[in-house]
Amino acid sequence: MTYCTGIRLDAGLVFLSDSRTNAGVDQVGTFRKMTVYEHPGERVMVLMTSGNLSISQAVREQVSAYVAADGTTIWNAPSMLAATRIIGEAVRFIHQRDAQALAEFRIDFNISIIFGGQIRGERCRLFNIYSAGNFIESHDQTTYFQIGEAKYGKPILDRVINPQTGLDEAAKCALVSMDSTLRSNISVGLPLDLLVYQADSLAVTRFTTIDERNQYFQMLRSSWGQQLKAVFESIDDPVWDAAPGTTDNVLCAASGKVPPLRVPLPAYLSESNAPAAPLQSLAQDMGGQQS
Repeated sequence: MTYCTGIRLDAGLVFLSDSRTNAGVDQVGTFRKMTVYEHPGERVMVLMTSGNLSISQAVREQVSAYVAADGTTIWNAPSMLAATRIIGEAVRFIHQRDAQALAEFRIDFNISIIFGGQIRGERCRLFNIYSAGNFIESHDQTTYFQIGEAKYGKPILDRVINPQTGLDEAAKCALVSMDSTLRSNISVGLPLDLLVYQADSLAVTRFTTIDERNQYFQMLRSSWGQQLKAVFESIDDPVWDAAPGTTDNVLCAASGKVPPLRVPLPAYLSESNAPAAPLQSLAQDMGGQQS
């Protein structure tokens, strides 16, 4: 499995991917999920994939080889939308070629893609492409996309990221999101690829690969855990059975309690000697069956 996130901001774009792949607990490998298409001064595009590794690699190769009837390629597509359509066409081509053969071996055609960047003359754009080759685009109400093991890292992104977030702050948030995923899911692993793109630069200037020795990531993992625990401990414990108006942080007031939904006791448990009778009866029944 994997975890990737792409974030679109007023200031630019942030991309982060892990490199863990696995086909069982004893077949773990490292394959980079991020591919960069860069023509300095003209375009920068980033593609990240999740899903079946063989399908992902086949799609990337098809994208690189794609030439439309009018000569359009990923390198000269006039817009990010046109480039995204090329990615979708590549997904559909590989599906048409391989999906039936994979299905015969009970292998689903499974791929998810985050694709974003900037082509000279238009703004930064970010897309999420699905297994059918269809896609959606990020807007101000949806400033980021996730693929793979998304649930662990989503809460921090939801609380922090908005279009006005700075690039460094967004990169920090993405790394915290990744750390939460690394701690909770063994199918996501180091090293990580982090690319931070400044709008209108049309060049890759801030990229790093992060392994277990990376000083900043180790600091972030440690300090985030410590400060999260400190914030948690600073929150007051709940107060139970409080009289109205006597204290704050009341979780359950003394008045107006609602009882839990209880299962009625069996009739035999309502009698004083009930536990012995069923056991004795069961023993007798077993003895009768053995005789």
